[in-house]
Amino acid sequence: MPSASCDTLLGDIEDIVSHEDSKPQDRHFVRKDVVPKVRRRNTQKYLQEEENSPPSDSTIPGIQKIWIRTWGCSHNNSDGEYMAGQLAAYGYKITENASDADLWLLNSCTVKNPAEDHFRNSIKKAQEENKKIVLAGCVPQAQPRQDYLKGLSIIGVQQIDRVVEVVEETIKGHSVRLLGQKKDNGRRLGGARLDLPKIRKNPLIEIISINTGCLNACTYCKTKHARGNLASYPIDELVDRAKQSFQEGVCEIWLTSEDTGAYGRDIGTNLPTLLWKLVEVIPEGAMLRLGMTNPPYILEHLEEMAKILNHPRVYAFLHIPVQSASDSVLMEMKREYCVADFKRVVDFLKEKVPGLTIATDIICGFPGETDQDFQETVKLVEEYKFPSLFINQFYPRPGTPAAKMEQVPAQVKKQRTKDLSRVFHSYSPYNHKIGERQQVLVTEESFDSKFYVAHNRFYEQVLVPKNPAFMGKMVEVDICESGKHFMKGQPVSDAKVYTPSISKPLAKGEVSGLTKEQNHFHDAVVSATLYLEDFLLCPAQCHRRGTYPGGASGREVQFWSKYRQPLPALSLSLSRLPGRGWRFSDASRYHKCPLAVAALNPCPELYRLGLCALALD
Repeated sequence: MPSASCDTLLGDIEDIVSHEDSKPQDRHFVRKDVVPKVRRRNTQKYLQEEENSPPSDSTIPGIQKIWIRTWGCSHNNSDGEYMAGQLAAYGYKITENASDADLWLLNSCTVKNPAEDHFRNSIKKAQEENKKIVLAGCVPQAQPRQDYLKGLSIIGVQQIDRVVEVVEETIKGHSVRLLGQKKDNGRRLGGARLDLPKIRKNPLIEIISINTGCLNACTYCKTKHARGNLASYPIDELVDRAKQSFQEGVCEIWLTSEDTGAYGRDIGTNLPTLLWKLVEVIPEGAMLRLGMTNPPYILEHLEEMAKILNHPRVYAFLHIPVQSASDSVLMEMKREYCVADFKRVVDFLKEKVPGLTIATDIICGFPGETDQDFQETVKLVEEYKFPSLFINQFYPRPGTPAAKMEQVPAQVKKQRTKDLSRVFHSYSPYNHKIGERQQVLVTEESFDSKFYVAHNRFYEQVLVPKNPAFMGKMVEVDICESGKHFMKGQPVSDAKVYTPSISKPLAKGEVSGLTKEQNHFHDAVVSATLYLEDFLLCPAQCHRRGTYPGGASGREVQFWSKYRQPLPALSLSLSRLPGRGWRFSDASRYHKCPLAVAALNPCPELYRLGLCALALD
């Protein structure tokens, strides 16, 4: 190919400038004759906007308000508590007012269609109100590619220890998705660490997830798609978590998972071994409640389980879902047991543990369920008169084998649900207990705020008068009234209110898992929020307000790190730079703090280091 050529060769770049062109100095002197056109603006309105708004190029993480909504099981509630604790420890304010929040963290449940419908509607409402959104729980973990989840940030069920990162990026306007599994040398772990900070919904109750996932493959279950196969936490980690909880004033521990009975099969141990280790650290007056267990994995431990359920610090309560009393339906569900197995478990434990409460679940209208199948289930309820029965109409969940089966007509499902509910409400499980004297542990307030809620030895609900001295205590009461789901107890006048031998509980909203010094610093973080907002004002705004934030030089400054460990207090010289705000003298020698502040106008040195300074009085 012929090369391109120019008609005239240039010996130097200056050859392209002729002698007639103006010289650089000439162009400079001409500038004085150029008069810029000034655009008028509403000065009053401009100043007001500057006064009320942060710099447009700044995103300040760690000071926003976050509203958290959780649906579903106690495992999901525990995850929600952990996420709230980490966010609060980082500096975010957890609010109960959804409209006041900057970001909504929606923690979902995928068990039934109505729960997902509520989740979907909440997303829509958040978008209508222009809220930032982070999604969590089983729905996005199981099906992250659903249309209504597009463009939204997601935190996976095993990634809740990284919720701060996801929230921070979402507030900056990014979409982040963390859905991976936690593994150690190829072995799947139970999930995030148990020693993370958390905010307990009830400061008196600690929910401990002992494992995640299960060994079953039930044809109707969507949770399996999210939580996966069984992965258990080591016994020593669970015992340490229980000890820490009691040191923080907890008086009741709930063990939870998708199937507590399967605990330890993946790590060479079992549920009774864990329970015996736990009861060793339960202080007198505190109680342990077991979570749901499927029949197959409890059958081989019946003798040991009976002994544990008879322990004075363990509730004589067990949740064993039967789902159906028809073997043919159970086979279609792939439940891996028959009705006789369920009866064997219940009969044995009720004989060995007098007064034991058995709670169970039943699904009405599973695909292929005939009228005869349903009647067998009705007979089971009539025979055992379960005091706690969770009746669920079958909902086909997308992606499950049961969703592809021939469905029972919707009207038939509804009618069977009503019929079984009628049977359940036909008997009164607590009438025979009127007149009994019982020891009850008071842990919460009733929904109508008229009573305190307590539970007796068999985890039966007992309502007692609202006496603040009772909260978190063992109280002796005389049962004077009963309803379908509760009893009412009158405190014995001469009885001693027993205080469990544990510490004073944390205040509501206080972060668990922090030392006293760290909690003090967390309070300082919250109280310094307004100061921090002032600190980040540009100098011009400070002039208009008539003040400079920060006061004199030499103010004590601490840093808040990603792991909630404040570095030692540092006496730093805060120097005022005209037109630039504040800077730290010799700031380059201090460690980089993960609490990054983007585009800090008044503090370019801070911004380059990624530091966030909080002044403490």
